[in-house]
Amino acid sequence: MNDHPGMGEGERSVDDGNDEVDEVLDVDALPGGARAAIEAVLMIADEPISDIHLASTMGLTIERVRSELQKLVADYAGALDSPVRGFQLREVAGGWRIYSRPEHAPVVEKFVIDGQTAKLTQAALETLAIVAYRQPVARGQVSAIRGVNVDGVVRTLLARELIEEVAIDPHSGAVLYGTSPLFLERLGLKSTEDLPPLSPYLPEDALDSPILEATDNEPLARRYRRE
Repeated sequence: MNDHPGMGEGERSVDDGNDEVDEVLDVDALPGGARAAIEAVLMIADEPISDIHLASTMGLTIERVRSELQKLVADYAGALDSPVRGFQLREVAGGWRIYSRPEHAPVVEKFVIDGQTAKLTQAALETLAIVAYRQPVARGQVSAIRGVNVDGVVRTLLARELIEEVAIDPHSGAVLYGTSPLFLERLGLKSTEDLPPLSPYLPEDALDSPILEATDNEPLARRYRRE
């Protein structure tokens, strides 16, 4: 860690090994300043972020980050002349993450349940099809096939209980996904073996695509490539 110009005695910045980025990034010059910048990062995080990580990202001292985090906690709780928010900032598992406020659990639950009856988007349908025919499959493999990040879509399919975690890849440690009993129920199938073959709906050269490449743990891909 290096002393940062203009900082008070005892304050130190977190050096992430890229001084050039730290010199360019001035979070205090952004709308809302450093506090809003920290908030923006927390809003898109899907796991707790440590104050050290935030300090490194923002180019701020850990003391400054911790102070801003506590102000966000107070702000969301209505302690800074602001209304109580429907969400709160909590310190969990060695980091910080924004959660919906427990008091609003009933309305959040109703929203999630109501959302399960909505139609799936094209992206969700494509992802679900890949999981169905390639299972068990890791999220990274699905992303590689679709050419886009599928984290949000996978979370949606999990929330709707159309897919589920079925195993852990022994080599990479990645979670492997497969279709759920609800998926079979919705399609009126007894098992995944009743899924229609893909080959009649694909161009001839697609049958040699790595997407349908057979492996030992992909019996469905092997079956439909053969038909």
